[in-house]
Amino acid sequence: MSHTAFATTTRGLNRELPPMRLYEKAKKLGIWNPSDIDFTKDKQDWAGFTDEEKDLCLLLLSMFVAGEEAVTLDLLPLIQAIAQEGRIEEEMFLTTFLFEEAKHTDFFRRFMDEVAEAGVDLSRYHGGNYRQLFYESLPDALNALRSDPSPASQIRASVTYNMVVEGVLAETGYQAFFTMLERNDLLPGLRKGIGLLKQDESRHIAYGVYLLSRLIAEHPQEWDNLQMQMNTLLPSAIGVIGDAFARYEVVPFGLKEEDFVNYAMSQFSKRFERLEKAKGVSLDEINRVARENEEA
Repeated sequence: MSHTAFATTTRGLNRELPPMRLYEKAKKLGIWNPSDIDFTKDKQDWAGFTDEEKDLCLLLLSMFVAGEEAVTLDLLPLIQAIAQEGRIEEEMFLTTFLFEEAKHTDFFRRFMDEVAEAGVDLSRYHGGNYRQLFYESLPDALNALRSDPSPASQIRASVTYNMVVEGVLAETGYQAFFTMLERNDLLPGLRKGIGLLKQDESRHIAYGVYLLSRLIAEHPQEWDNLQMQMNTLLPSAIGVIGDAFARYEVVPFGLKEEDFVNYAMSQFSKRFERLEKAKGVSLDEINRVARENEEA
């Protein structure tokens, strides 16, 4: 399809749009190199872990690294769908997602190679609920945009990627790592990388909330579709947590399943309530609220 005009030479860039403000943050905060993180103490700490402690870490690492690879592989159709609509400010920010998801894949695999000496086949840690989400639901939702970039398909893709994979599962995984490691001052390199990674993902989630709010403001008839997607995927997301804890008679590091189920449900409810507020609201109001939340 040929171009008839370019935003940068007709209307310019709207730097007050929430995605452009997030792009400014990405340019400042998203440039960190996994190869620069020092794993010297991590190697010493790892050598002192019990077999079950190592197993739990490997379970979490295997889910994170495969999840980061999955979104790296599957993200392009969302970028393309937004680009086809001429939303250059949103597309500019979305270009940072692919770089950052690839960088996160690099980070986790580097730790697994240099510290955990994990080997290459850890797919045994991927239970049925994890496979449902990352092997099927995520690629299906994002790749559907290739042939159907409609608002309904964009909602399905963003709910799966931003709200459930990032907003529920990844954030619950960060919480598990910090609960395990922070209080005992263990694996400082891993914690540093996860802190930087979490900062990247917070921008992704903020965009997902913005995108879904915009879509609901523009297409209020799609609210039931959004709600159905959220509720359809939630059982698998909570199931991933249950599958992880079911591996252990006594869970390493004193972790308790109910703490993380409650945390995941809290993250889900918080995002759902934000999206509910987009019903019947103008696009100007969506932009104002997004800017306020960014500054809070």
